[in-house]
This record gives sequence, C-alpha cells and structure tokens, in this order.
Amino acid sequence: MAVPETSLTAADLARIDGQLADTDRLLEQNYPGDDGSRQPVHTVYVPADRFTPSLAADWGTQALATAAAHGGLARLGSLLGQDADLAESVASRVQTKLESEPIEDLRLDFEDGFGDRGDDAEDAAAVAAASAVAAAVSAGSAPPFIGIRFKCFEAPTRARGLRTLDLFVSRLAAAGELSKGLVLTLPKVTTVAQVQAMDYAVSRLEEIHSLPAGRLRFEVQVETPQLILGPEGTSPVAQLPHAVPGRISGLHYGTYDYSASLQISAEYQSMEHPVADFAKEVMQLAVAGTGIRLSDGSTNIIPVGDNVENAWQLHGRLVRRSLERGFYQGWDLHPAQLPSRFAATYAFYRQGLPAAAGRLRNYVEQTEGGVMDEPATARALAAFVLRGVQCGAVGADEVLALAAVGIPQLTGLAHPRLAQTTSK
Repeated sequence: MAVPETSLTAADLARIDGQLADTDRLLEQNYPGDDGSRQPVHTVYVPADRFTPSLAADWGTQALATAAAHGGLARLGSLLGQDADLAESVASRVQTKLESEPIEDLRLDFEDGFGDRGDDAEDAAAVAAASAVAAAVSAGSAPPFIGIRFKCFEAPTRARGLRTLDLFVSRLAAAGELSKGLVLTLPKVTTVAQVQAMDYAVSRLEEIHSLPAGRLRFEVQVETPQLILGPEGTSPVAQLPHAVPGRISGLHYGTYDYSASLQISAEYQSMEHPVADFAKEVMQLAVAGTGIRLSDGSTNIIPVGDNVENAWQLHGRLVRRSLERGFYQGWDLHPAQLPSRFAATYAFYRQGLPAAAGRLRNYVEQTEGGVMDEPATARALAAFVLRGVQCGAVGADEVLALAAVGIPQLTGLAHPRLAQTTSK
C-alpha cells in the first residue's frame, strides 16, 4: 500500500515541536500523576509528648473496647446504614485492622496540640520524640506513616517551628536511615513564600545530613483563606506544586481554622459547610495531575459518653461523603473514631467492588457491557479497586475472581504512565 502524502512538511512539524517544548517540559516535570503508592486513609494527631511506641496498639484496644460496649462492630455497621451481609463482612475486616494496624498515619503535634511551653520544654520534647519514633520504627510498632507537625512560619512562631523541625530530623538522621513513612507537616500556610522557605529548610537539612536531594518531602495544611484566594485575586495554592516541584506530598484541609477565619460561628463549622466544599474543590483543581495527595479535615464531635452512636453516625457519614468527593484521607482525633473511620471506608470499597470489577473485566477483555468505558474511566475504576486493596477493604483474591486481573496489572491500569516508566 502506498504511503499517503501529507501537506505539512517536516519543517512544519519541527516548528510546532519547538512551540510546544515548554508545554512538554511542564507536563513531564510538573504533572507526573500519582505514583501508585499507598495513601493512608486517615491521619491521627496527638500531642508530641504523649507518644509512646505502644500508642497505636493502645488506640486499637480502646477502639475495640468502645465498639464492644455498644453492641460490636457489626452493629456499628448497621448504624452506618449497612445491610446485614455487608456489616458482617466489614466488621471482620475492621476487627483485624484494629488489632493489627489501628493507625495508618500518625502525627506528633508540636503546634495546636502542644502549645507554647517554652523553648527548653519543646527542645526536650523534640529530641524525645525523635528517639521514640526511631525506637518504634525499629521495633515494628510504629504506624506505616509517622512524623511531626511543627509550628507555622508566621513571624511569632517561625524560629520555634524551624528549631523543632531541625532537632527532630537531625536526631532521626543521627539514629540511622530515615523511615520511608516519615512525614513532615507545615501548618497555617498563607503564602507561596512560606512553602519556598520550607523547601529551603529541608534542602539544607538534606545537605547537612547527606540525605538524597528530595528525600524530605512535606505536607501543606490549607487552613487560611489567603492560600485559596490571594491579594492579587489569584490562587496561591495552585502555585505551590510549581513553586517547589516534587517537594510537596499532600494538601490537608483544616476544618476549624479555615472556618473560623471566615467568621463561621462555631456551631456551623464543619467539613460539609459550603465554604469547606469551595476550598476543597480549589485544592483538587490545584493539584490535579501533580501527584500531590489530598486529605479532608476532622470533626470534633467525639464518640464518648452518651453521644457515641450519634457521633459514629455523623463521622461515618462525613467519611463516606469525603470518599465520594475524591478525598481518600481525613483526620481522626480520638480512638473511638477509628471504628467508624474504617467501617465507613471499608463499606465504600466493598459496596463499589462488584460493579467496578465487572466494568474493569469487560474493559480488559473487550466485552460489551452496559457501560462503554474508555481509558480514562478504566483508570478510575482500577484506581478505586487498588485503593480498596491497599487499605485492606478487599482482598487481591477477590479482585482476581471478579475482575480477572492481578495486582501488577491492576496497578498498570490505574497508573499507566508509571507502568510505562517502569518498563523502560
């Protein structure tokens, strides 16, 4: 067959390539997509000086005791609207989770949860926290992700925050190789310049301690309206991924600081208030395609006393709401929130598994079904199923039976760009 002639010349194509060279670099460097690694379903914050190597296990024990005192985990499922079969299936998995890994991500808090106790007390606590984290990681009792939240970079607390960060990271580095799950959290960010200052600080710590460049990534807490809409009418949060490419690991929404900054009265401050939804939608747009993860905030309605079941229902509904809106992580503040966190999360994935796996199987096998999926929706289906496996809601054997794909193929479908990079 003769090769058809085209009108555009090689010079025309070269000129277009030249025009789009900056775009190609931008997409390659700043929009790598998600890396396919596990994202924790929650972050637990505790005052830094209360951490011990047994804290995660202690929280799991307290969570199970609260569930047992209120009819068990299956009853919790029914309170969250699960039918009997789903509630039993979820309950057994939540039981295992609370016994084996009750906290996925733990932040030792030197900010609001610690307060101002003077430099000597905070210095001692920072050094002790590093030693305790190193001991827990070495003993295998630390959560998969663990780190600190230090004080913000506003003028009154900047030096203190940097000193705590320095002491913690330096002691960890002196103790040996840093944990893969190390996380650092920069709170109350208002400007891009504060994030650039953080980038400089961790870069210097990497140099001083002979760490690989880029090893110390950090989370940014979105707690101020100035980060959503700046004085020039632009969105500073959208500039963050490009101001320090590859350095930010996540954006975490701060429910109460943000709401209070907008004069929302305390009774109505919530993860589902319209101002919260607006901020989180901006966050989603800002980091789409960058590989930066998102986390929703917390609810301060705690399951204690006579309010356990009502608080569980509220928490479970809010967790489900976040998941449906693409926020796969949130904050938990109390051991009694763990049962509703995992029950709502596991139900979300287990309920969606049959339909998602069926559509995925039809896509892979090129079989006609009730939905005509394209590559973009296939990626979303695979990512949903993979998240369910990674958090323990569903098993790899279930996925293989329903979707006829193993985890490596599932990962490749969810993150095709990653698969292409790996195969080179």
